[in-house]
Formats: sequence, structure tokens, C-alpha cells
Amino acid sequence: MSTSTYTPTYKTKYLDTIVPALREKFGYKNIMQVPKLEKIVLSQGLGAAVADKRIIEDALQEMTIIAGQKAVATKSKKDVSNFKLRKGMPIGVRTTLRGYKMYEFLERLIVASLPRIRDFRGVKASGFDGRGNYNLGITEQIIFPEINIDKVNRIQGMDITFVTSAQTDEEAKGLLQEFGIPFEK
Repeated sequence: MSTSTYTPTYKTKYLDTIVPALREKFGYKNIMQVPKLEKIVLSQGLGAAVADKRIIEDALQEMTIIAGQKAVATKSKKDVSNFKLRKGMPIGVRTTLRGYKMYEFLERLIVASLPRIRDFRGVKASGFDGRGNYNLGITEQIIFPEINIDKVNRIQGMDITFVTSAQTDEEAKGLLQEFGIPFEK
């Protein structure tokens, strides 16, 4: 699929409505000052994978389905005898989304996945890191409609990191709110 003919809905939304709204809210003089979403990183830490290698294989398949692109296994950097962990053993999976796949994932997350969380009252606003990035923890991967619940062997959580070009947490929160991420009141 060529990117010249296809533009994701959320990218169009960013260019047409979010940029003008943020320029007005924060008083940016130049359009290049407006923060943008640079990438979304999905990751899972799987400590139980030390004992069972199938856990990593299942997580790789699920993460690939959720993200729409191939996920890779993360390996341990050093030996930890208390956890029976050796250097180079797979202990998690991750993938980084950029471009149109990032915008498609963001739309699926906001429109279809977050509303499926039980007793959902919004995401916590305490996940900002001080440099304009936001971390969101999800306790169950089955909130994504792409995952077939009957084929899931174990319920795993995942971390979603939104990396923005914003300089402050306030600017990043404004950007994510404009995209439609529901923060708690």
C-alpha cells in the first residue's frame, strides 16, 4: 500500500483539526512548533518465559496481530542467578510503530480497544515522563478486537509508550487529548 494514495483518518485529523487547536491553545507562532506523535512502542515483559519458551512464541504472534507488523523478542542483557536467567535469553517482545501504521493503531486503540476495558473511567494522567512522552499500561491483551479469546493461552499485560516531539508534559497531554485519549478527571 503506497502512502501517497492512502492517508489514515487520524493523520488527517491531526493536520486538519489538532494542529490549529494546539496552535491556538499554546500560542505557537510557527506550525513546526506544534508537537506531533513520532512513534508508538508496544512492549511486553514476560518473566515466565524463562521456564517456558512457548510463552514468547505466543506473545510474538499476538503482538504481531495487534500491531499489524512483525514483533521481535527482547533478550536479557546479563545473568541473574536468582531468576535462573542467562544472558541472551528471550524475556519479552516489542515492536515500534511509525507512519500510517502508528495512526491506524492509535485509532483502533481509542475507538475499539479502550472502551472494551472493564470498569473503564479513563487512563491515568500520571504516566508522563517529564519530557513529553506518555506510558500506558494495559492489563489484558484481549481488549484488542484482533485477538481471538478462544486461542489465548494466558492473559498478558502490555505497555504502550507514546513518543511525542512535545517539550513538556502539558503539551503532550494536550496533543493526546486532542487525538481522543480519555484521561481520568
